[in-house]
Amino acid sequence: MTFRLSPVTVIGLGLLAAVSASTASAADAAKGKVLAYTCHGCHGVPDYKNAYPNYRVPKLGGQNEAYLVSALNAYAKGERPHPTMHAQAATLTDEEKADIAAFLHGDGGIPSKEVVGTPPPATQTCVACHGADGNKTVAPDYPKLASQPADYIVHALKDYKSGKRKNPIMAGIISGVDEKDFQALADFFSKQQALCTTDQIRKTGKCQTE
Repeated sequence: MTFRLSPVTVIGLGLLAAVSASTASAADAAKGKVLAYTCHGCHGVPDYKNAYPNYRVPKLGGQNEAYLVSALNAYAKGERPHPTMHAQAATLTDEEKADIAAFLHGDGGIPSKEVVGTPPPATQTCVACHGADGNKTVAPDYPKLASQPADYIVHALKDYKSGKRKNPIMAGIISGVDEKDFQALADFFSKQQALCTTDQIRKTGKCQTE
């Protein structure tokens, strides 16, 4: 299955991008740096793993601001099942979420370079929204996938597939992807460059190539 964006969807995403950019410009990254201190205990440690189920936590440094806000809102509302993240996100105001997102975004991550490896067929379902290398999203509230740990991507896809993560767009898209293709898809995007752990953002304000 290849997902294609309709003209109406594209217009809607364009309007969303404009609103998101306006919101992001009002955020205070300096305040976000203070608020994000607790995030570093997990997301600032390279290859740190969630206890159960066992998977490496996602890299947040350089991620799209609007997506980070959207993710925090989803955890706060219980639309993403994770007790620790729910407890953290539920205490934050909208302004605080925006500030944290602005800080974690840093300078926007590592720019796209040549694609590493050969994309498996299953990635054709992903590229319309996330880009050919997972680093060029169609709208700012879509996540960059490039350089995310493969086991985290697989975990997220399984949660979307099962309905544990509630997102109407992903629910429709993932229904056309066979679970047996998740690992190959995740392995490909994990080899690309874009994001980093939050320790780099805290130290230098940007992601650096390894």
